[in-house]
Amino acid sequence: MRPNNKRPWERHTQRASRQGNTERRRVLIVCEDSKSSRFYFEGFPVNRERAVVKAVGTGMNTDSLVEEAVGLQDHATKQGAPFSHVWCVFDRDDFPKGQYVRAFQLAKSHRFEIAWSNEAFELWYLLHFQYCDSGISRTEFPIRLTKHMGIKYEKSNKQIYSRLRERQATAIRNARNLLKALRARGALPVQNANPSTNVHQLVEFLNELCELGPVQ
Repeated sequence: MRPNNKRPWERHTQRASRQGNTERRRVLIVCEDSKSSRFYFEGFPVNRERAVVKAVGTGMNTDSLVEEAVGLQDHATKQGAPFSHVWCVFDRDDFPKGQYVRAFQLAKSHRFEIAWSNEAFELWYLLHFQYCDSGISRTEFPIRLTKHMGIKYEKSNKQIYSRLRERQATAIRNARNLLKALRARGALPVQNANPSTNVHQLVEFLNELCELGPVQ
């Protein structure tokens, strides 16, 4: 996936500024798992007068998830309320590489953004506590997170956003540094590297929505 000179939230901000400060943005976040990442994104304190954020847990993966996002956007458009921003959130896991690549291609063709994790979404959580640049299996993440958090890590924890919020700046910094290191050593495309994630880009976008003031 070729790097874009403008980061996702910068493109969104420019688009919103052209449309004016009274726009109520409609954001769709389509997640691979039905609990963990959906609960996390639902925790962001977005001003509902300025933005509607709908996080959907699908139980689907890679290209199937993107196809589901297409269907949800099409339905919303037919109802006269299309989403202004669509994000697809999925993991590399152990799915066939071709399936993973197709997901990126399909999302790009529909101008959707992708928040990926290789190999699991829990990498984003782990980056709140430590920088990580060596491959970790999916089974290892719950063990490490339980140790760091001081409670048993469970995907069904609806308070995961609030538990991690104070460490979010650390996670963003670690995620940025990881991608920078991967590019420096020629690990392109970066989404194929284990570990890698760009979930911080979606997090920064949601933080911008949280900062929107009253309608003018």
